[in-house]
Amino acid sequence: MKTKKSEKVSKLKKLLDQYRVAIIDEETFEEKFHFKASRVTASLSIILYSIFISTITYILIAFSPIKEFVPGYPSSKLRMTAISNSIRFDSIIDNFEKQKIYFNSIKKALSGDIDVTQIQSGTIQNFSATNAPFPEVSKEDSELRQFVAQEEKYNFNPSINSNLYILYPPAKGVVSQKFNPGDNHFAIDISLEENTPINSVAEGTVIFSEWTAQTGYVIIIEHPSGFISVYKHNSSITKNQGDSVESGEVIARAGNTGEFSTGFHLHFELWSEGYPLNPEDFIDFSR
Repeated sequence: MKTKKSEKVSKLKKLLDQYRVAIIDEETFEEKFHFKASRVTASLSIILYSIFISTITYILIAFSPIKEFVPGYPSSKLRMTAISNSIRFDSIIDNFEKQKIYFNSIKKALSGDIDVTQIQSGTIQNFSATNAPFPEVSKEDSELRQFVAQEEKYNFNPSINSNLYILYPPAKGVVSQKFNPGDNHFAIDISLEENTPINSVAEGTVIFSEWTAQTGYVIIIEHPSGFISVYKHNSSITKNQGDSVESGEVIARAGNTGEFSTGFHLHFELWSEGYPLNPEDFIDFSR
């Protein structure tokens, strides 16, 4: 037992024993520099020196352009591209949600699935908010107002919105069924002969041009002034989605297609901001 203890003490003593390290001139054997250190001191010095070198190396790489030369580390240009792509992706998602809402509105326009009470209540609220008592006017003034109103019935007022303009009749024919929201008929029906040309009421872009089982060949046009026009039950369509059209340009031919059709006619709708409009308020179908 004493032998083992003595061996442990001897090993510990060796670790703590001081050693003299001297630097001597090779020619004159003159001692230039010396220092004393134990094995423990030398080990700690090496460890601290390694930590110091590692820290300096990390700082140089992490906070200088040198890091871009490290394999697998993204460059500043690549990071900026990634951030830009992330912003664009968020913008795409936002636009996608807006388009989803927009096409849901178009889907409702195609199927006629509209809450009439909501439309009527919105119209009543808008009317009530702007409806103010008018001062009493003379008989001559009333007749003049009626005359001007009749003249301006089929024209948009450019002073209100410079993007609004006169609408071109989609077809020449007899209005067989009028606009009637109470019966969920948010359009007018125009009786026509087969393959009668159907015209765009204004310039715009085709946003829908497909066949539907209930309404046959349908074409929908979005116009710059913020409204859309819908043409249903066509025998054929001459424009595709994404095409630009001019006012009065032929976009389809009258037909009797779709389950809801009862004869050759055009089912024509006007919409603005999700609300149906009476086409006869904007277009003179008697001419």
